Amino acid sequence: MPSTTTDAPPESDAPLSHGLKQRHLSMIALGGVIGAGLFVGSGEGIAAAGPSIVLAYTLSGLLVMLVMRMLGEMSAAYPSSGSFSAHAERAIGPWAGFTAGWAFWVLLCTAVGLEGIGAAKIVTGWLPGTPEWAWVALFMVVFCGANLAAVKNFGEFEFWFAALKVGAITLFLVLGVLAIAGVLPGTDSPGTAHLADFFPNGGEGLVVGLLASVFAYGGLETVTIAAAESPDPVRGVAGAVRTAMWRIALFYIGSMAVVVTLVPWDDREVVEEGPYVAALDRLGVPGAGQLMKVVVLAALLSAMNANVYGASRIAYSLVRRGQGPRALGRVSGGVPRVGVLTSCAFGFVCVLLSYWRPDDVFPWLLKMTGSVILVVWAFVAVSQLRLRRRLEREAPKRLAVRMWAFPVLTWVALAGMAGVLVLMAREPDTRVQLYATGAMTAVLAVAGYLWQRRRATSP
Repeated sequence: MPSTTTDAPPESDAPLSHGLKQRHLSMIALGGVIGAGLFVGSGEGIAAAGPSIVLAYTLSGLLVMLVMRMLGEMSAAYPSSGSFSAHAERAIGPWAGFTAGWAFWVLLCTAVGLEGIGAAKIVTGWLPGTPEWAWVALFMVVFCGANLAAVKNFGEFEFWFAALKVGAITLFLVLGVLAIAGVLPGTDSPGTAHLADFFPNGGEGLVVGLLASVFAYGGLETVTIAAAESPDPVRGVAGAVRTAMWRIALFYIGSMAVVVTLVPWDDREVVEEGPYVAALDRLGVPGAGQLMKVVVLAALLSAMNANVYGASRIAYSLVRRGQGPRALGRVSGGVPRVGVLTSCAFGFVCVLLSYWRPDDVFPWLLKMTGSVILVVWAFVAVSQLRLRRRLEREAPKRLAVRMWAFPVLTWVALAGMAGVLVLMAREPDTRVQLYATGAMTAVLAVAGYLWQRRRATSP
C-alpha cells in the first residue's frame, strides 16, 4: 500500500557519496536539454512540418516544462536517486514505483547502446577501416570506468561535455541572429521568405513534427537523479527546475526558429546532414560539417555517460526499496558499482544485438522502449496530484518548489500526454511503438503488483 505519511524523512541515500558540486548540477541542467536528437534528429521533424516545427517544439516544450515543474516539486520535497520512481511508490504504491523504475532502466540501458553506435559511426567516418564495435567497446570501458571510480568523475565529464554543447549552440544562435538581422559580414538577410508557407504539409506534417519533438526532450530527468548526490539537493533541484523554461525556449525553440528562417525547410541537406550543418553551410562557415560532427559526438558521449549514471542510480534506488536483486544495490566507495557494471553490460548486449539480430530482436527492443518516456511522465503527473495534497496538509514546509496553478496545469499536462498517445495511435510508424511499450509496461505493472501483494502478505 502507498505511504500516507509525509512527515517521515525523505528516502536516505546515505551510502552514496555526495561528490557532485553545484557547478556540476548547474551544467548538467544546462547541457541535459541539448542532445544529439536536437542536432540531428530534428531534421526529420523540419522536413515533415516545415516552419511549423517551431510551433511543434513550443507545444511539446510547454508540456515538458510542466513535467519538470511537477518532478521538481516532488524531488525538492523528497530528494532521492530514484526520482520519479520513488515518488510514484510513495504516492501510488510499490507497483507504480516498480513499473516506472524498471521501464526507465531498460530505456536508459538501451539508449547507452544506441548512443555508442552513433558515436562509433562518426569516429569510423574519420578513421575508415576500424570496426564500429571496437569503438563502442572503448566508449563503454571509458564511461563505465569513470562511473565506477567516483560520482565526481561523472560530474566532471558532464561539466565539460555540457560546456562544449552550450558553447556550440550559443555560438550558432549568435551567428544566426546576426545573419537574420543582416549584420553578419558576407551574408544577406533572408527576411521571412522561408517562412511564407508555415504549414507546407498541413496538419499531418505538424503532427509528425510534434511527435518528433516530444522525444527530443529526453534527458531532462537526470538532474533530479543527480541532485540526491549533492551536498544541497533541494537547492540543486530548485535551481534546475526554475531555469528550465528559458533553457527550453532558448536552446530548442530558439534554434529551430533560426534554422527555418535561414534555410528552406525542404532543403535536402536539412535531413541528410542535419539542420545545424545546413544553416552553417548557408552562412559560409568553413568546415561546418566536421565542426558539427565534433559537437554531435560530444552530445552522444555525454548522453552515454549520463545514461550509465542514471541507470545505475535508478537500479540502486529500486533495490534499496526491495524491488530488485540485492546485488545491484551494493555500494563501494560511495558508488553502486554492480549497478554500473550491469547497466553497461545491458547496453553492450544491445549493441551486439544490433549486429547479430538486426532484423528482429533489435528493432523489437527499440519499439518496446520507444514510448517509455510518456509512461514516466504520466506517473510523474499522477504522483504529483496525490503528493501535493498530502504535502499541503501534513508538511507544507517541504514545498520549496511549487507546481504552477495546481491542480489545473497538472490536469492540462495529463491531457497533453493523452493527446500525444492518440496522435501516436494514428500514425502507422508510432502505433507499433506505442503497442510494444504498452505491452512491456503492462508486464512490469503485473509483476510489480504481484510482488506488492506478496510483500504485503509475507510475515
